[in-house]
Amino acid sequence: MRTEFPSQHEIVRAWHVIDANEAVLGRVASRAAMLLMGKHKPIFTPSMDTGDHVVIINAAKVKLTGGKEGQKIYRRHSGYPGGLSEVGARKMREVRPQRMLELAVSGMLPKTKLGKQMYRKLKVYAGEHHPHQAQKPAPLSI
Repeated sequence: MRTEFPSQHEIVRAWHVIDANEAVLGRVASRAAMLLMGKHKPIFTPSMDTGDHVVIINAAKVKLTGGKEGQKIYRRHSGYPGGLSEVGARKMREVRPQRMLELAVSGMLPKTKLGKQMYRKLKVYAGEHHPHQAQKPAPLSI
């Protein structure tokens, strides 16, 4: 039995809109990662990017369960000695709320060149307006 691999011109990429208003951060991120990878399609192949484009709106209104709002810490390092920067979830929501969802989704994608290619199809907006109306994205409920 032969394994069929889709060619690039056979892959049809749809656009989806996810409204993160009052939705749990992890559930939104896992659904978005699944769509970006293409795992919802019968032509899914781990070595190819068969996924769709995902637009997430209302990222500022996403929910964190338990005590994560006060306890969760986002860390990054500049590469220099003593260059560790830490920002709490509450501060991150005030300063750059879309970054919370971007980090959650990127953590669920493969850590390869293919994962970076998938990540480029993700668009996150803090408010409910986005500039992708021309692509006619289909609303998706979580």
